[in-house]
Amino acid sequence: MKVPPLRTLALLLILPVMLIVISRARREPWSWEQTVGVSIAVPAFVLWFLARVQLGESFSIQAKARALVTTGLYSKLRNPIYVFGSLMMAGMFLFAGQPILLLLFAIVVPMQLVRARTEARVLEDQFGDDYRRYRAGTWF
Repeated sequence: MKVPPLRTLALLLILPVMLIVISRARREPWSWEQTVGVSIAVPAFVLWFLARVQLGESFSIQAKARALVTTGLYSKLRNPIYVFGSLMMAGMFLFAGQPILLLLFAIVVPMQLVRARTEARVLEDQFGDDYRRYRAGTWF
């Protein structure tokens, strides 16, 4: 596996630093929302970061078919960045004590579904039967 660029490694520090800053601002013990939130956000962040590293050069903002990544997390999930990014966001909202922000999923999840379908079309056009076999053996 190729070593990710420095800017990607810097992402690894974002969540822990954010959680430490937020927790320092509050002196009382963590609520159940904070405990559940951090229990969701931290592993989701690690898996999101791992998915980003495993995607490597194939990562792009717009749907492009550079390579068909089928190893690591991508051997089980076609869109681990979306899955773990959503879980990370949910955990951060709970940790922040703002469960009402979970309503943002009514906007974010459909957007991610549309984006995943667009990416699937691009990959299927480029990789054909290889992508269809991959899709048949993976979830979302």
